[in-house]
Parts: sequence; C-alpha cells; structure tokens
Amino acid sequence: MAFSALSSSISLPICNSLLSPTQKKNSTAKLKPAAERQSLLAALFKSADHLINTYIDPPRKPNMDPKNLLAGNFAPVGELPPTECSVIEGALPSSLDGAYIRNGPNPQFFPRGPYHHFDGDGMLHAITISDGKAIFCSRFVKTYKYKVEKEKGQSVLHGIFSGFTNFQGAIARGALLAARIIAGEYNLGNGIGSANTSLALIAGKLYALGESDLPYEVRIGSDGEIHTLYRHNFAGRLSLSMTAHPKTDPETGETFSFRYWPIKPFLTFFRINSDGEKQPDVPILSLNDLRFLHDFAISQKYAVFNENQIIVNPIGILKGDAMVAASAGKVPRIGIIPRYATDESEMRWFETESLNFIHFTNAWDEDDGNVVVILAPNILTIEHLIQDINLVQTSMEMVKIDLRRGTVVRRPLFMNLEFTVINPAFVGRKNRYVYAGTGDVMPKMTGVWPKVSRVVKLDISLSEDDGRDCVVGSRNFGPSCFAGEPIFVPRSLEKPNTSEDDGYLIVYVHDEITGESRFLVMDAKSPELDIIAVVQLPQRVPYGFHGLFVPQRDLKNL
Repeated sequence: MAFSALSSSISLPICNSLLSPTQKKNSTAKLKPAAERQSLLAALFKSADHLINTYIDPPRKPNMDPKNLLAGNFAPVGELPPTECSVIEGALPSSLDGAYIRNGPNPQFFPRGPYHHFDGDGMLHAITISDGKAIFCSRFVKTYKYKVEKEKGQSVLHGIFSGFTNFQGAIARGALLAARIIAGEYNLGNGIGSANTSLALIAGKLYALGESDLPYEVRIGSDGEIHTLYRHNFAGRLSLSMTAHPKTDPETGETFSFRYWPIKPFLTFFRINSDGEKQPDVPILSLNDLRFLHDFAISQKYAVFNENQIIVNPIGILKGDAMVAASAGKVPRIGIIPRYATDESEMRWFETESLNFIHFTNAWDEDDGNVVVILAPNILTIEHLIQDINLVQTSMEMVKIDLRRGTVVRRPLFMNLEFTVINPAFVGRKNRYVYAGTGDVMPKMTGVWPKVSRVVKLDISLSEDDGRDCVVGSRNFGPSCFAGEPIFVPRSLEKPNTSEDDGYLIVYVHDEITGESRFLVMDAKSPELDIIAVVQLPQRVPYGFHGLFVPQRDLKNL
C-alpha cells in the first residue's frame, strides 16, 4: 500500500527511466487516448464558442462590440515588470512615501463575442514612491479564472454582463460552461471573478476586489513588484463573494462589508474586526428582490444601503428580458442598520423617490445619532445607465434622514460628478471637502466608462445652508487628456485629520494625442489644485476603476 502511494506520486518521466523499452511503449500508449480526448474536447469547445459568438449571440450592438469598446486607451496592455520612471515636472514630496495602486479591467484575450468593461480581467497598475523616486509596474491579478484561461490559451468563462444578456446567448453559453465543468476544464468552486474593480487594506492585508467573487490577497514588494498571493475566505468564514467597496473605520480599524446574491437573502451584511477575523453574517431578508448594490456607506453608528431601481434578475433571461435593467416603477429606499446589529430587527427602510446611488461619498451621524446624513452622486436618468450612459445625468446630493420623525430631506449640491473621494481619515465622520471627477457636461463616456477631463474640489459647508456654489477648486487636465478617480493622500499620515484638505490629490492621466500616460501629484489645499509633480510612465495606463494609496509603513507589513 505504501509502495503504491509512493509510486503514484513519482512523476512519469522518472518512472519511465526505470522501464524497459517495451514497458515504455505500453505506458505511452495508455496516455495517448487521454491526451487525444482532451485535445478533441478542447477543439469541440472552441468550435462551440465560435458558433455562439459568431451566429447565436454576436456583438450586435455597438456598445457591446469589443472592437469599439477596446479602442484607444481602453485597449488592454501587457504586463510590465518594475521599471524606473522619470519625474518630468516638479519633485515628488518626501512625505509621499508608499504605493498608489489602481485596479481596472484588462482582458487577457481579446473577446470573441459581446464585451462589457465590467467583465475584463483585473490588472493592477502600481507606482511605488520612495525618496523622491518612482517605480512603475503593471500585473494581472492572478485569479483562478486568469490561470485557467492562460493555460488554455483562450477565454473560457464569458462575463456575466456581456454573455448573459438574452435568452439564446444565456442558454448556449450556460450549456457550454456546464460541458466544460463536466469535462473538468473549470471548477466553479474556485471562483468566477476577475478581481478587477478596486483594492482595500483590511487588517493590514491588501486585497484586489471584484464583487462576483472572494477577495484576492496581493502584495507590493520592496522592488515595486506586484504579487498575487491567494484567494482569501477569512479562515472559511466568508463564502460566495464580497463587495468591492468595503468601508474601514479609521479609528477602530474595523472593516464593514456586504455581499449581494441572486437568491435570498439577497443582501448580507458583515464586519471584519481589526485583527482580520470575520464576524457572523447578518442576513437582510427585508430586501425583496436583487438590486445592483455596488456600494454602501457607514457612519459611526450605522451602515447605509440604497435599494435603487437597477434590478438584477437572472430568471428574466428566460422571458427574454435583460439580466440587469433599470425599473422606473420600483420606488427606491434607503436602508439603515446599526453597525453592530446581530440580526436585521433594527433595519429601517425609508422610501426616497428617484434616489439611485451607485457610489457613496460618505455618511455621518448628527443629533446624537438620531439623524443620519448621506453624501452621494444620484443617477437622475436611471433608464440610460445600462444601455446609453452618454445620456446619464447625476446630481451630488446631501440626504438627511431623521430616525425619530421618519423624515427624509434632500439637497442637491452639484451636477454631473462621479468618482467622489474624501480624506480617508473622515470616513464615517462629518467631512467638509469632497474631490470628484467631471467633464464638460458629464464625465465623457465610451460604452459604460467615465473619462474625467477635470477634477473639482467641493466645500459642502458653503451650500449646506443657502445652496451656494460649493466649488472652491478645480483643475483641467488639458486638451485630449483624461483621467479617472482621483485619490486623496494626507500630507501627515501620523495626523491625517488635523487639517482636512492638507494633502495631495493623485491620479493617472492619459494624453490621447501622444498616447502617453502620466502620474500627477496635486496640492489638494490650493484653489487651482496646483501641480506638484508629474511622472512620465513607461507604459500606457488604460482607463480603469478604483485604487488607493498604501503608505510605506503598511507596505512593509504586507
């Protein structure tokens, strides 16, 4: 028995060296049918994939055609090892010591059928700064999906947002996926996500996140190299998936999070303590159907959710409906639950006509926790969000909910903003300043993508009482230059909340004329958001989603 186990663990080449020529021939003959079967299956799967993407469900709409969506600076780039960068203007501040990492979709293989930006493989673009010098690196997040497809040399798992938008395509791709699973080509238990949306520092560990899967732990080495470590389930306590927008309390170190799922409970709230231990789930059964719950907010006492008008309905495909669609007939609600609730008995819902938050900016408590204040961009034309985002309009709103009286008071602050950020030391606390991306009207869109041509600074205290214009700073990036989400970095990491706007605003900017990308450091306190430093990057950085800055003290402990 022991010999049998040992012999089975020895690799075939070593075993073959001990066999006679006749035995070697017989051993090779036994392997041939298995290899031929795998080769035949691979050819069949590839043919079926071609049939589906060419005839059954090709990219019929321009906003689903990868030839349109992956043009210009939306086109994917290859990996880049750590490479030194040149500071071409100003100087990098000595207090800016750490790494800025931005996540975003970057398909490993050019899509053969319909495509949606939400479905691309996650790629991290990191610039590590130390002693006024910068090193840049781009690496894929090495998810299970990425590894399987790299080994096969082709795409295996079609994205949810692009591959399951109609009955014919969903049935055909579902059948093909089932065949791959039965053949052992893909294991759903190892995850389906691309980890392409954001990053979060949770209890001293850095994670790449995508809301369709578990987090992937990553690390930035001292040389600037990006390493994917493993898919993390918090000692088996986290199952299925997790939002890409967890919130960490800057004082307690706790992280609050949630997941949404196609079957009840559609929403599950949970927290992770400062030691990285996930606490028990709190199922929210009062959510009656699945909504696109991409983000939420926390105050010092509560967690805040928006039951918006974007319905996620996988069963709807069977009726010929889209899986993700806006429903103007649904009345949105704001849900508020105590941060330390053990069940949903204290969850309260408030109807809020036409209030659709995709991203939250912040929330805080007033009047000893009897009033909750929410800041977020509201999607005004929700019917255009999925199919024609060029027509979308947003309004930055302040929403005050009086828990005793059950009243909701809303105040618009500014039109057409996205990618709003604050000083992270004020998460869950009353903040005065907000930084956001905007464009001439709305951040310029291609497909589903905001291209930010300008960043603005808002002082919300100016409009809180009398509705005055609250823009107190702005910077245009220049002709044909676009960026994404800016990030605020406090000047003093030891005392980040001493002066709320004393820090740096950092962002990747791409010049569509020269084809070059740069890293910008701006003075977040100045009215013109003055440029402090410009770093020329050795490779183009495609437009992406969310990122964060990790101080050197935290990088050392990853």
